[in-house]
Amino acid sequence: MTVTTPSRGRVALRRLSARMTAFASAMLLAACQPMQLGSTGPSTGQTIDPSQPVPVALLVPGGTGSADMEWLARSLTNSAKMAAADAQGATIDLRIYNAGADTGASVAEANRAVDEGAKIILGPLFADSANAVGLAMAPRGVNVLSFSNNADIAGGNVFVLGNTFGNVADRLTKFSVRNGKRRILVVAEDDAAGQVGSRAIQQAIQNNRGAVAGVINHPLSKEGIDAIIPSVTQATASGNVDAIFMTANQGAVLPYLTDTLAGSGITSSTVQLMGLTRWDQPDSRLGLKGVQGGWFALPDTRMKGQFEQRYRAAYGETPHELGSLAYDGIAAIASLVRAGKRNALTTAGLTQNAGFAGINGAFRLRRDGTNERALSVATIRNGRVEILDPAPRSFGGVGF
Repeated sequence: MTVTTPSRGRVALRRLSARMTAFASAMLLAACQPMQLGSTGPSTGQTIDPSQPVPVALLVPGGTGSADMEWLARSLTNSAKMAAADAQGATIDLRIYNAGADTGASVAEANRAVDEGAKIILGPLFADSANAVGLAMAPRGVNVLSFSNNADIAGGNVFVLGNTFGNVADRLTKFSVRNGKRRILVVAEDDAAGQVGSRAIQQAIQNNRGAVAGVINHPLSKEGIDAIIPSVTQATASGNVDAIFMTANQGAVLPYLTDTLAGSGITSSTVQLMGLTRWDQPDSRLGLKGVQGGWFALPDTRMKGQFEQRYRAAYGETPHELGSLAYDGIAAIASLVRAGKRNALTTAGLTQNAGFAGINGAFRLRRDGTNERALSVATIRNGRVEILDPAPRSFGGVGF
């Protein structure tokens, strides 16, 4: 493994408007009407000599001054280093670039990385930056593996590694329909992330031959949620709703929405509740009345515990939840290089049908720049998480 950290002059970075409480939401909301590079098209990317070190640029959100972002930047950096060190049979020349949270800085660092020989870009974090880096790298023939979960920026030479709303919606909807709950009411926040989530749910219902029993949007306020409860109650009482699928993307929404529904007599014992986000985090949610019996999706954690133990032993702290994306990105590249593939960094190489074994389970990249990830369906019973349907270990099994 070769790791280099290029030095650079200080770049003026925009001040973060607020601390991120949910990085998945922040990555999504960072995209302001992104220019898409196209969902299909010819193969892009650089060919390599797999017998030689492969230069990979890692763009991390370091230098913002935010403690959360610095922790994430360390986690991405250290996880990538671990993956490079684990790359037996392949030599990854890992080069770290601090790109902050600024789109212009991300583009500048990506250009500098390619000028210095990088053959592929891993990162950046935010969707708007990833989109801009993709546009800048397209004429240079370099692929970008972003940490974003925003499928709107995927396509052309941009791939997203983050778990998308589409993945979660498809997994839960497929499980719901298979268990006889076809008529699904969608309840979503009226902000950007909530509406992206709502569209993902509706598309998943259509793809899995379910039926959209209605769509109810609510503002991000207690008053806004209170105002829709009568409509949800009426829809449920009609007998035409088998399940309620909530985006509940903002941290405070899920507890208030589910408990308010429970107070109106709507729980998973009367109509199946399910959600687009993790219902088991933080732990304080596990005791809430409204979430008991609800369905949500979890990544495959069979490898995660070992990864986190190794990370803590090496670096003295727990990795950020998104740190494993950097490990997965480097490990995927290394596996293709190890197989002797000259096209390891091209669209054809990256989108191999078999996919890759990741820290959070099996995953594969699609030619349209999105991804598929193996997910478990879970519920909460008596304050404890239970797995209802385990994540498949490879593609072609249940859930794919």
